[in-house]
Amino acid sequence: MYRSVASGPAMATDVGGGGGGADAVVTLDQVPRWSDADQHGGGGGGGDPSAALFSSFSDPLTASSDAGEADGGGGGGVASRFPVDHEINSKIYLWRGNPWNLEVDAVVNSTNESLDEAHSSPGLHAAAGPGLAEECATLGGCRTGMAKMTNAYDLPARKVIHTVGPKYAVKYHTAAENALSHCYRSCLELLIENGLQSIATGCIYTEAKNYPREPAAHVAIRTVRRFLEKQKDKITAVVFCTTTSSDTEIYKRLLPLYFPRDKHEEEIAVSKLPADVGDENGETIIDERKIRIKPLPAVSTNVPKPSTAPVDSPVADLGLTLRRGSFKLDSYLDPAFMSLIKDPDQRRMEQWEKAAQARSGFNCGKLLGFGDLGGPPLSAAEEYSLHSRYLAKANSVNLSEIAEMKIVYRGGVDSEGRPVMVIVGAHFLLRCLDLERFVLYVVKEFEPLIQKPYTLVYFHSAASLQMQPDLGFMKRLQQILGRKHQRNLHAIYVLHPTLGLRAGIFALQLFVDGEVWKKVVYVDRLVQLFRYVPREQLTIPDFVFQHDLEVNGGKGLIVDPRTKYIYQRPSA
Repeated sequence: MYRSVASGPAMATDVGGGGGGADAVVTLDQVPRWSDADQHGGGGGGGDPSAALFSSFSDPLTASSDAGEADGGGGGGVASRFPVDHEINSKIYLWRGNPWNLEVDAVVNSTNESLDEAHSSPGLHAAAGPGLAEECATLGGCRTGMAKMTNAYDLPARKVIHTVGPKYAVKYHTAAENALSHCYRSCLELLIENGLQSIATGCIYTEAKNYPREPAAHVAIRTVRRFLEKQKDKITAVVFCTTTSSDTEIYKRLLPLYFPRDKHEEEIAVSKLPADVGDENGETIIDERKIRIKPLPAVSTNVPKPSTAPVDSPVADLGLTLRRGSFKLDSYLDPAFMSLIKDPDQRRMEQWEKAAQARSGFNCGKLLGFGDLGGPPLSAAEEYSLHSRYLAKANSVNLSEIAEMKIVYRGGVDSEGRPVMVIVGAHFLLRCLDLERFVLYVVKEFEPLIQKPYTLVYFHSAASLQMQPDLGFMKRLQQILGRKHQRNLHAIYVLHPTLGLRAGIFALQLFVDGEVWKKVVYVDRLVQLFRYVPREQLTIPDFVFQHDLEVNGGKGLIVDPRTKYIYQRPSA
């Protein structure tokens, strides 16, 4: 199926640009080496023809060298995290074309968990033949971040390494970065385990998984660099393959940061590298998960007697105190680590004790009929966990009967373009509700809105004077919605507020959260509400129109439910 490409300068340029045919076999000596790519490209005519691949892209290091020198040589005296290493650089190649055209030991296939042909790198299965899909079907799938190897069949390579890239979401970008880093590391480890030495890989991310191309390239390049620092004797070539000019430009721009070819590039790269370039494996560092352990100091021969434990020390801490004194652990432990976070069991016990005290103590909220306002405040992590559990459950159950009650529903946008959520108080009071299912529905409906600024409109028209539900329920609901809801809530427009409702909201400001409930704006007339939210952006129940007429001087008037025409109520 494949034919060899004649070697020579003329063909090297064509191969570098991806101009070889689909059935052309490209050997490594025809692919530009990264360390040689620009060495002869600046002179124009007499250089290495392989440099033509890079001639159309500006070198950001060269372009900004003046600025770097103006700032004190780019690095400002800071040691480079990726120093020049000519031996490693000699193993890096950048090539425009499909990796399966290369005659290397292994090529990488970016695929999904099922290893099926439809989600694999486009064109690979067609080039390899049906045998590849048949072998993939026997592997039992592959987990995200992992890799599995098969034969290459009709490809010029010896093996195909299949790996599953992660989905990307800004919220979980750290997890995605580390999973992507593990993809590259798994492929390289599998290469060595099978006694192979050269590998060609495309960009392990797809449009379907929404991974931004430049951040993904950072992860790929730095992971390969860190791996080669440890295993450079076992690998002869790593070829980064790109199929679009934008990807080629990204790799051309980022490779000098992690594989500088001279001291000048190394110095400038110091100021251009991201703040977080990962750990020794290239994975993103999470400070909260680092274990800080000091090296054991030299043991002194004059060991003083251990200090006596305080008389009032708890029994559980007494043994720890003695052990610390006996083995001089106090001098070994890092105070920064010890004070980073409390023991989870201790923290949970403190929360239980606070909750027990709140239940057994004097509860002003209960006395005033506002419900249970006790209990310890939740941390940001605890609120996030609580919200995640409710959202997962809400997405797994059918809540259509709550939706049909029309208690909470989406409106349009307010006068400044913020999305609007509508709440009808009278519908809530008239419906027989399972409050737990209602909370699930609220969490599910609010989730798309609370990601950005939004507005609430509450119709209190014809609702009872008694606060339903109580303030304890409102506090719990607010905790479940989380801090993002509190931060992004722009305003709560309350239509037709009563004296009881005003008192209840004042209690919410005192006992629940003043920051959120001070955003309440009282509106006595519909026409006033339309200043904030245009009429056409709201679906308003008929009784709200009728209530507005009656409380604002329109007694005896009726609103036609179809036309919204107002006419006089017939006398009895």
